[in-house]
Amino acid sequence: MSAITGDWTLEADDLVKKFGQFVAVDRVSFRVAKGEIYGFLGPNGAGKSTVIRILCGLLTPSSGKATVGGFDVATNPETVRRQLGYMSQKFSLYDDLTVQENIAFFSGIYGVPKRIRAEREAYALRLAGLEGKPEVPARVLAGGWKQRLALSCAIVHDPPILFLDEPTSGVDPVARRAFWDLIYQLSEAGRTIFVTTHYMDEAEYCHRIGLMYRGRIIATGEPAAVRKELHSQSLLRLDTADPLETMRALRKEAQVLDLAVFGGGLHVTVTDASAAMARIREVLAGHKIAVQRLEAISPSMEDVFVALVEAEEQRRQ
Repeated sequence: MSAITGDWTLEADDLVKKFGQFVAVDRVSFRVAKGEIYGFLGPNGAGKSTVIRILCGLLTPSSGKATVGGFDVATNPETVRRQLGYMSQKFSLYDDLTVQENIAFFSGIYGVPKRIRAEREAYALRLAGLEGKPEVPARVLAGGWKQRLALSCAIVHDPPILFLDEPTSGVDPVARRAFWDLIYQLSEAGRTIFVTTHYMDEAEYCHRIGLMYRGRIIATGEPAAVRKELHSQSLLRLDTADPLETMRALRKEAQVLDLAVFGGGLHVTVTDASAAMARIREVLAGHKIAVQRLEAISPSMEDVFVALVEAEEQRRQ
């Protein structure tokens, strides 16, 4: 993991974006250091892509300020865009072009000087792991290979800052893990990576994260620090043969703060793990519900996010 040096590459200060009466981005502030992987997490519609389009100089903020590489995105959008590589969840590839032709096309679009164009295109081909398939049409590539090719096209001009907007959406877990290995390589080489995702487990791959909900950042920091939001409570994993009936039986118990379906079982938030487990077994025995598994567990980022969202909803009421 890269150290946070205070050498800020991206900065947002009270950023607001309105579309008519709708507030898509609501007073968002954060900083991202050089070489850092900053994860912007949240559900679809939270405002993540709007923020990234502002930072890319594609949208003008309604108010507030954002700078990229020291340049204001509102007053110097062209200068900002020259420093960036951008990859969207649709991969931005041309299916009718071959692997090599896609790389060459983006090399020209990004204005790579002719004297180093061959070198940069060869690097992009190696990064994608497609040296043996330069003439293969992009449309026949599997999702993971398309993903790697799209990333290679986004950095063919050697940008210091890389924006990845939902880059792992629709890609299988093995390809997602391999893709993150590439991101680490780029970060270790000094590139600043700003990545949006709705996969909560990907928070663990980032140096720092911002959790976004309904246009606002509701938590930010290192993943381990953000998880401490739940340290005042305990989390239990509970498996039974009938999760819905289990939820009905436990819903009114004083020690149970929250119940949520998680995989094939339940996550139960309680005040005291030991006392709550004894009471849960007692209550379920009375309802003739067999306990298959009951143990204290560490909260996942998804657990943290759900708890923070519920707290945010209560605050807004």
